[in-house]
Amino acid sequence: MAFVVAIDGPAASGKGTLARRLAKRFGLGHLDTGRLYRATAFLVLQEGSDLADPAAAAAAAARVAPALLDDPRLLDEAVAQGSSVVAAIPEVRAVLLQFQRDFAMHPPGGRRGAVLDGRDIGTTVCPQAQVKLYVTASPAVRAERRLKELRQRGAPSIYEDVLQDMTERDARDTRRRAAPLAAAPDAAVIDTTGLDADQAFEQASEIVAHALAAHGP
Repeated sequence: MAFVVAIDGPAASGKGTLARRLAKRFGLGHLDTGRLYRATAFLVLQEGSDLADPAAAAAAAARVAPALLDDPRLLDEAVAQGSSVVAAIPEVRAVLLQFQRDFAMHPPGGRRGAVLDGRDIGTTVCPQAQVKLYVTASPAVRAERRLKELRQRGAPSIYEDVLQDMTERDARDTRRRAAPLAAAPDAAVIDTTGLDADQAFEQASEIVAHALAAHGP
């Protein structure tokens, strides 16, 4: 049985960076599930359809291919905002659920396991994951991190606008009917508000290493 690390948390909490580093350290596959929803939003926007239209969004989700997940256009802010709109649609989540579970159970390259990060991995996608982490940080700190990312990409951004967008996205993610953002009851919570990336990584690495030892080869 594949070894699965489920990492959930809100936007700009640091979960993506943490997931990539854990996958590299322990030789596991990695899937940023948020990119599935970004890809869906990108396809909907590309064809000029309404992001909130369940039929159009579900049809786009069905066309998401692995090659699209590395497209740099998925980093556009309009796509990022659109991703939380399509992610609230139950039909979209149903279409993408199997993609995520297949990756977890059959990691590419014959790896022994996988790290999946998103917002409902430990609660819905992989509730039987051997490791569940919930990575969070204060809204103010997360907004500062997102602002830095946007400015590094050359996007003109104002802190107050970024914080408002972050707050609205948090509300959509936590209040949606389908698989809302929430920490699994058995998840280890890592609050990165006062931690740098290395400190968060070491905390998580200890948890994963212990679980891997118990899991066996």
